[in-house]
Amino acid sequence: MGSVIKKRRKRMSKKKHRKLLRKTRVQRRKLKK
Repeated sequence: MGSVIKKRRKRMSKKKHRKLLRKTRVQRRKLKK
């Protein structure tokens, strides 16, 4: 799953989807704990 997210990140424009990336980051942190 990690590799898929990385590929999506590259496709998405960083500025437009910066908030989306932040949300995914928070979800990853919660899953780890």
